[in-house]
Amino acid sequence: MSDLRTLIKKIRKFNKERNWDQFHNYKDLAISLSLEASEVLEHFQWKTEKEIEERVNSRREEIADELGDVIIYLLQIADKLKLDIVKAGINKLKKAAKKYPVKKSKGRHTKYTEL
Repeated sequence: MSDLRTLIKKIRKFNKERNWDQFHNYKDLAISLSLEASEVLEHFQWKTEKEIEERVNSRREEIADELGDVIIYLLQIADKLKLDIVKAGINKLKKAAKKYPVKKSKGRHTKYTEL
């Protein structure tokens, strides 16, 4: 069993033991995902590259916790939608490869509509 499947099973068990599935509708899960992603951003907002590097070194565990929250909510949404999140990621990369061909986009951060 993959680590991702193991994590999904642990999330399901955690929620079931607490009877929390009743609260996990699409809207609230999506809001929670966004809020947790924003908490990741707070670690970097208004900081120079040097300050970010220092923060990453000094608050690595806090940042990891926030990223953990992000993946938990992301996986809960995908699980509720019965989506294979790995397959969705692979499919999205294939679409991105078409939008951003290497010859046109290598070394550039231009949006695909402007390539």
